[in-house]
Amino acid sequence: MRTQHLLAGGIVAGPLFLATSLTQAFIRDGFDLRRHPISLLSLGEFGWIQVANFVVCGAAFIGGSVGLRRRLSSGRGRTWAPRLVALVGAGLVTAGVFVTDAGAGFPAGAPAGAPERISVHGIVHEVGFLAVFAAVIALCVVLARRFAAERRWGWLAACVATPVVAIAITAWPNLDTLSVRLVLSTAVQFGFLSSVLGRLSRDGVSRGTAGPRRTRAGRSDRPAPAGTPAG
Repeated sequence: MRTQHLLAGGIVAGPLFLATSLTQAFIRDGFDLRRHPISLLSLGEFGWIQVANFVVCGAAFIGGSVGLRRRLSSGRGRTWAPRLVALVGAGLVTAGVFVTDAGAGFPAGAPAGAPERISVHGIVHEVGFLAVFAAVIALCVVLARRFAAERRWGWLAACVATPVVAIAITAWPNLDTLSVRLVLSTAVQFGFLSSVLGRLSRDGVSRGTAGPRRTRAGRSDRPAPAGTPAG
């Protein structure tokens, strides 16, 4: 697959995941975003839609990491940035394949509160979620070093602000708004991922395709091979 297509998939993966999740949140019977985490959408009659959402968007992030690896031929983070984007994708796929446990009254017939016992697949689901969160934070650290070396202060600020805002939103001590805050935190993280993948993909193009400059007389400034007389 072409590099640009892989990168495009990584760029749209986050917005697509959120759009699909929120659409279901508003149309699924019995689902209340104020009380129910979006992971619960993987359960019930139409749970396959959210499972597919996790898996497809995760695969798109993994594809984006392959495209990013092809584009980043130099600079700090050229090795670890693609790996961490791939970990985001792997975490989403894991969270999709291993669904969460029913609870909070969803789907119909589920316990009104927390599940009485957390299953193995429920634990693996949470591990996938944590992998996504940790990978985005680590990516911010890796790219902060890259952008600092390149003196791109705006992008450096974004790398610092993203984990601070995401952690602050998630850790806010109010259980009544936790599910909504998890969506907001995910939006912050995935928004950063889409933006930075777009930026890095353009960097790769500009650096990888730049040819020799031309002089005003139309000559190339590329050094002539040894033994070639200067014209």
